[in-house]
Amino acid sequence: MRNTRLMTLACLPLLVLAALSGQAFSSTVAVGSCTSLPNYATIQQAVNGSPAGSTIQICPGTYREQVVISEKLTLKGIAYAGKDAVVILPPTTGLVANTVDVDNPSSPIAAQILVQNTAGPVLISNLTVDGTGNKLACGPDVQGILFQSASGTLNQVAVRNQIPNDIPSGCQVGESIYVQTATGLSSTVTVENSSVHSYNKNGITGNDLGTTLTVTGSYVRGAGLVPIPGAAQNGIQLGFGATGKITLNTVIDNIYDPTSPWASADILLYDTLESSGIAVTTNIVGNSQIPIGLYTDTPNVGDGVSVTGNKIFGTWAYDAIDVCTNGNTVKTNTIFNSAESGVHLDASCSSGGISTGNSNTVTGNTILESSCTGILTDPGTTGNTIAPNTYYTVPFTTTGSTSKCTIPTSAQAAMRGGGINGAKATLKFSPAR
Repeated sequence: MRNTRLMTLACLPLLVLAALSGQAFSSTVAVGSCTSLPNYATIQQAVNGSPAGSTIQICPGTYREQVVISEKLTLKGIAYAGKDAVVILPPTTGLVANTVDVDNPSSPIAAQILVQNTAGPVLISNLTVDGTGNKLACGPDVQGILFQSASGTLNQVAVRNQIPNDIPSGCQVGESIYVQTATGLSSTVTVENSSVHSYNKNGITGNDLGTTLTVTGSYVRGAGLVPIPGAAQNGIQLGFGATGKITLNTVIDNIYDPTSPWASADILLYDTLESSGIAVTTNIVGNSQIPIGLYTDTPNVGDGVSVTGNKIFGTWAYDAIDVCTNGNTVKTNTIFNSAESGVHLDASCSSGGISTGNSNTVTGNTILESSCTGILTDPGTTGNTIAPNTYYTVPFTTTGSTSKCTIPTSAQAAMRGGGINGAKATLKFSPAR
């Protein structure tokens, strides 16, 4: 008994030391002097001076800096004295490259907030990342928030003006939120309740095998009609082996000059992870070139997507939902005022002996006022289920060719060279890569 008691007493200092050491591994600090917490002058100083797991509260104000995070942290903008705007802008000298593209190491990136190779999630909320004054040309690529082989959550953030040198151009760069993953690693990122607009190329992008991106409850707005030689914008993109979910968002105004064979999309899935449970559900999209596009340029990828319960209104020159992969489910969507078809089962991505536009289930949709047809099934597509659906004021409920449709001449149709009985244009999407 005595030995046990002595051992217990001897261990107490170690237990106390362990408890104190545990406290040392996390803390709450501030940037700015609006709290009584230990404070730093810049966000980067707070990041560098805080142990992993810490919370950094950022006082209202403008912070001209680039921030690099490589450990588990929480960054949170706070309100003080009736003010609630934390705005991160480029340094007065402009942005500089702080990483390279994991898929193309010869391509430098200048990220305003770079989250890289973290051991735990990084949580960022209630702040604005504004790219105005970046002073970059076509490179390095200006990006607002970049997760590279890292995970975390963005909640109630605003990301805007990621435009090289503040002038929209044909440089296919300039993304607001980007997630990419190096080979063999992983990234799991959620973007929720956030605002993204005024980007040059893409609003929110998740690329690469190992990337899981969930976008929910957010608002993404493109620039409207972008003439040649501008960038072909996309609102939300999953591509090149990525997976995830896109739900309850509003995405509008992504339109590339329809005289070009390249096209913009509000929501673009491009060579996504095969049959990985990707869901595009309950979004509001429209006033765009193609609101929802499922596309591949590689055989046997991008199939098995669920597109359900979305509200789609107004397309510039093309289809509301373009399905250029196989084995997808397109159900219970409501589609208004498409310039060509409501749903296009598209064979134009066929290559290498693999055909597209096949084995899809398209049922329970309501399609109103498509200029051509409710559902367009390309010649040669097979195994599709395309009934029942509900149609109102469409020239044809279903057809295998636009050649017999009367597509009214309009500003949109005329821009792409179409008109009465105009042939359907061939197009390609332009993903961020």
